[in-house]
Amino acid sequence: MKKLFIAFAVIAFAAGCSSGDSNEAVTSGSYDRTALLTGWADNIIIPAFTNYQAEVNALSEKTATYTTTPTTENLIALRASWLAAYKAYQYVGIHDIGKASELYLIESTNIFPTDAAGITANIASGNYVLTQPVQYAKQGFPALDFLINGLGTTDDAIVSFYTTNARATGYKKYVTDVVARIKTTADAIVADWNGGYRATYIANTTTSISGAVGQTTNNFIKNYEKDVRFPKLGVPAGLFSNGTTYPDKVEAFYKKDVSKELLLDAIKASQDFFNGKNFTTGAEGPGLKGYLDAVSAGGSTPLSGVINSKYAAAITAVNGLNNNLSQQITTDNTAAVNAYNAVQQVVIFTKVDMLNALHIPIDYVDGDGD
Repeated sequence: MKKLFIAFAVIAFAAGCSSGDSNEAVTSGSYDRTALLTGWADNIIIPAFTNYQAEVNALSEKTATYTTTPTTENLIALRASWLAAYKAYQYVGIHDIGKASELYLIESTNIFPTDAAGITANIASGNYVLTQPVQYAKQGFPALDFLINGLGTTDDAIVSFYTTNARATGYKKYVTDVVARIKTTADAIVADWNGGYRATYIANTTTSISGAVGQTTNNFIKNYEKDVRFPKLGVPAGLFSNGTTYPDKVEAFYKKDVSKELLLDAIKASQDFFNGKNFTTGAEGPGLKGYLDAVSAGGSTPLSGVINSKYAAAITAVNGLNNNLSQQITTDNTAAVNAYNAVQQVVIFTKVDMLNALHIPIDYVDGDGD
């Protein structure tokens, strides 16, 4: 199985309730979990993946144009499409369930920092299989960042790798292969949701570690903690290395000026999901906010309001940073650390308070604490 379950977490959960079903009845009251899953599927997850697929299709088209005719103009157009698809990804990385989990969407799409030396070696040898786990750090949007932003200091210098460089054919093939891998995964996920998986997902209403409510909620928290807080800000700012900073490990390092933008998109995507916000219309529907309110979590101080206030504080703190997080960490890391601390507050109140209120067990390995 992809996810690793730790025995003590399962034992602790079992000790805390006589049975999963009776525990759910106490905490959920009359809350309609079928409506919750239907809202998640139809209003958030499927539309987000459909939008992502459309952006990836556009990226594929721009890639074909650029590799056929490598010019500065086509490079700029490819970059714009790369960023649009990268931003769309921030809204689907949350949903690591079904075909997305089976195809390792997160691992094959957004492992950073990218392995630039490994990419160069792949191109030199021409011998690589991107579906192999060893290749995860040599593909996805971070690899494209290196290939269209990081090969030279000017656009002309970058284009030369695809025109006059001795391995120009290899560079064009590698970009094409990376984008094709992203597209194949996106297409398969959308097809699965539009096929039989939607009905299977909605029917699995339990909050257990095998239920769709439990899995989706865990993925939501795990994404924010492990795929947003930790790599986008915590690692570069030195929070997990005794203060040693790594400004070169920010997301989209080679593009320089979009790392904060991607972080904000990811936080907003997380908050929107928490509130059950329709991806297309922006209207609030069934979601974790409504679920918490239905069980009166927090009493006179609704937990849903507290969590939204923590999101707002995190967004405010991140908004105050330099657009280039690498530069921010280099020049004033204290501000980056303060922003991390604000981002971390959301983890505490969702992972601890919210899961306790809804009696949903943690289903993933947690090694760095809360």
